[in-house]
Amino acid sequence: METKLNGNPCLLCPNNCGVDRAVRTGACGSTDRVKIAKFYLHPFEEPCISGKNGSGTVFFCGCPLRCVFCQNYEVSNNLTGKQISVKELADIFRTLEQMGAENINLVNPTHFVLQIAEAFSIYKPNIPVVYNTHGYEKISTLELANGFTDVYLPDLKYFSPRAAKRYTGKEDYFSVASEAVKFMIKSRKTQIIDGMMKSGVIVRHLILPLNTDDSIDIVNWFAQNKGDAFFSLMGQYTPFGKIDDFKELQRKITRREYNKVYTALLDAGIENYFVQELSSASEEFIPHWDF
Repeated sequence: METKLNGNPCLLCPNNCGVDRAVRTGACGSTDRVKIAKFYLHPFEEPCISGKNGSGTVFFCGCPLRCVFCQNYEVSNNLTGKQISVKELADIFRTLEQMGAENINLVNPTHFVLQIAEAFSIYKPNIPVVYNTHGYEKISTLELANGFTDVYLPDLKYFSPRAAKRYTGKEDYFSVASEAVKFMIKSRKTQIIDGMMKSGVIVRHLILPLNTDDSIDIVNWFAQNKGDAFFSLMGQYTPFGKIDDFKELQRKITRREYNKVYTALLDAGIENYFVQELSSASEEFIPHWDF
């Protein structure tokens, strides 16, 4: 499929804002100029992603979803970062590879997928590429991403329209994200060599305070649709972002909440999974932004 930079109107994400991003920002908060907040070797992804040397992670600014509690709030809301050219992005991929990165990890890439594809046409590292996404994706955009992606690392954040609307304003989140995840699972079969994922899918879910029923529904949905994908249950929720009006989000999850969802994971018969400990719920794991 031929791609064209500065597509007008922009219909890359399910917001379908139709904005000419060469002129003004879209629903993602971004123009058509690539903007990043950081790139480095990230040691805190799943073991088969970070490996020994770390995942070569690039944090893109802006976001089509914009969860109120986002741990990368300054980045997702486009408040911090540096604009770079497509050529400079390709150079970053090369630099990360030379630093010994296990892979190229594209964090929140959806709204820059055309520019990313162009950067890979300039330089494609000889290491896997990870598409690290919120899950709120259009299939047509994922078809573009398929051209350069080896590993999909999607979030599956909300099951109920109520929760999705409360925290993002988008009550269609699960209906959209579940189809996107199914597309990813069908597109990539799992290949793990020497403990490192070279191809495949890891579906992440973050447990939120007072939201365990939603988490259990997601676990059960995944159990019915998993193929050979992995599940990653995350306990790292840390109060952050714009949550003054969300009392339930102003605390970490409890051990009881964590155990309830973990038990459901075991009961669902999911064999390929990662589980993040509650000790991960700390601001020390939130990156310091370079720009």
